[in-house]
Amino acid sequence: MKHLTILKKVSLLILFITSFSSFSQENNKDLQLLVGEWQLDMSPQDKTDNNFAMMRIDKIDANSVHGTFYREGVEIKNGKVNTQLGLIYVALISGDNSGSYNTSFYYKNGKLYGSTHAVDRGFLAVWIAEKIK
Repeated sequence: MKHLTILKKVSLLILFITSFSSFSQENNKDLQLLVGEWQLDMSPQDKTDNNFAMMRIDKIDANSVHGTFYREGVEIKNGKVNTQLGLIYVALISGDNSGSYNTSFYYKNGKLYGSTHAVDRGFLAVWIAEKIK
């Protein structure tokens, strides 16, 4: 009887480790969905304007994101990925001559849903992005 309980515990542990490993591998493959060029609609509530920005994600390694944000040449700094809740979340820092931008977003159904806090300009933009390349 005692051996049966130990066997059940070992079986559950093996099942947990295998499930976690396959979940982790699945999410790592999903991260490649982010690589490419994204057009950010900086005022998604107003369909009549052309208030867009661009983000290019060149690569993702381990839990880091590399590329440009806002315009060509504005490097993503300290881009990090988190998948622990089953969605892909990213946070990054970028900036231009007006100061720093703190940005975070998540991927869902082929789109990015995010916000950018322009620290030195004193505003928070909420945006939705679509992949264009």
